[in-house]
Amino acid sequence: MQILSNALAFAFAVSVIVFVHEAGHYMVAKGFGVRVLTFSLGFGRRLWSFRRGDTEYRVSWIPLGGYVHFSGQDPTEATSDPRDFLSQARWRRVLILLAGPAMNVVLAIVLVAIVFAFGGGLAVPADVPAIVGTVDLGSPAERAGLRTADRIIAIDGKIVESWFDVEFAVALSPDRPIVLEYERGTLRATTALQPDRTERDRIGTAGFHALVLLGDIIPDSAAEAAGIRTGDAVLAINGTPIRNFTELRDEVVGRVGEHLQAEILRSGDRVLIDVVPRLVDGQGMIGVAQVASTLKELTISEAFVESVGFNVNLTRQLLNLVRKIFERRISLRASLGGPIEIAAVSGAMARRGFRELLLFMGFISLNLFIFNLFPIPILDGGQILILLVESTLRRDLSLRFKERITQVGLVMIVTLMTMAIYFDLSKNLPSVLGLGSKSSAEEPQLRD
Repeated sequence: MQILSNALAFAFAVSVIVFVHEAGHYMVAKGFGVRVLTFSLGFGRRLWSFRRGDTEYRVSWIPLGGYVHFSGQDPTEATSDPRDFLSQARWRRVLILLAGPAMNVVLAIVLVAIVFAFGGGLAVPADVPAIVGTVDLGSPAERAGLRTADRIIAIDGKIVESWFDVEFAVALSPDRPIVLEYERGTLRATTALQPDRTERDRIGTAGFHALVLLGDIIPDSAAEAAGIRTGDAVLAINGTPIRNFTELRDEVVGRVGEHLQAEILRSGDRVLIDVVPRLVDGQGMIGVAQVASTLKELTISEAFVESVGFNVNLTRQLLNLVRKIFERRISLRASLGGPIEIAAVSGAMARRGFRELLLFMGFISLNLFIFNLFPIPILDGGQILILLVESTLRRDLSLRFKERITQVGLVMIVTLMTMAIYFDLSKNLPSVLGLGSKSSAEEPQLRD
C-alpha cells in the first residue's frame, strides 16, 4: 500500500511540476506567434485528444509531466514558414526557453503561498540557538574540543544565527575541516572541526547535537513538582545522553514511580534534578512539552510576500549546495536524488498531509528551475547558451556541431539519471547491492 501511495504522489507531483514548466514554453511561444503542433499532458501513446487551430491537445498514457512540440523545432524539419520555432529571432527563442524554468519559480511561489495562506499560516520554527547540547564520545566535535553549552558564533568566518546554520555547514563539509568560532562562558576561541562522512548519504556529521529545549510545563505535573522550568534544556537522564525529544520520551515511558536524575542546562549552568514520572494515559510522563513551531496567520498578500522571501532563501541554499558539489566538498551521492528517493519522499509527505506535499512540490520545482538552467546542451540552459554564442558570433553554428553537442548532452543526462537511480538503490536497497550499513556497538556517551 505504501508503494502505491508513493507512486501516486510521485506521479501527481511530477506531472504538475513538468506540466507547468512546459506550459511556460507554450504560452510565450503562442504569444510570439509560433505554431505549436502538440501540447501533451503525459508521455507515450495518446489516450484522448482534441484539436484547436494548429495545436493538438492530448492526454497520454504515462502521467509523468508532459511536453510541447513546436513547428520547425527540429532543424531537419525547418521550413521557411515564419511561424517555425527556428524562424524566430534568437532573443525570442531565448525567452521561450527561459519561460519554462521561470514558471517553475512561479509555481514554487504559488504553492508555498497557498500553504501559508490556507494551510494554517506560516510555520515559525522554534528559535533553537547555536549552543552545543550533547557531544558524542570519540566524535569529531569531541576531538575539536567542543563541550556542552559552547555557543557557536561563526563558521568559516560566516556568522551563525541558529542551530540550523550549524547543521547545514557540517552536512556540506564531509571529511573537510571547517573553522568554528565559539564562546565558552566569557572566553572566545576557535577550533578546526572535520566532520565525518555518513555511510548512507555521504554527508557530514560531527557528533554534536542541539539543545533539547523544553516548552510548556504542564501544571501539577511531575516536572513542575521537581522544579523543571520552561526554557530548560535536558542533557541526560540517569547519565544517558538526550539528543532529541524522542529520546527523552523513551527514557521516561515505562518508568512510573522511579526516581530519575535529569541533568539540566539552565542559563549556562548544569543542574541535577530528581524527577519521578507519573502514570498518565497508561504510560509514564513527566509533563513537559517540546519547544514547538508557532503558526502566524497571514493574509493572501502577506502569504505571497513571505513565499517570495522563503523561496529566495531556499534558492540561495540550493545554489550553495551546487557550489559545494563543484568544489568537491560534498558528493553527488549526498545531493542527487533519483525517482525512487523522490517517490519515497513524495509519498511520505502526502501521508503527512496535503500541506507537506505542496511544500515538497515547491522544493522540487525550484530544483527543476536550477537544474534546467545548467549549460548542458539538451537542457534549456544549454540551448540558451548556444543561442547566446550564436548571437555573439552573429552566425548559426553548424548543424553537425549542434548534433554532436546534443548527443553529448544526452549522454550526460542519461549518466546522471543512471547515477541517481544507483544512489537510490544503494540508499534504499543496501542488501541488493551488498552495501550494508555499519552499526554501532554502543550508544554515544555524553562528553563532560
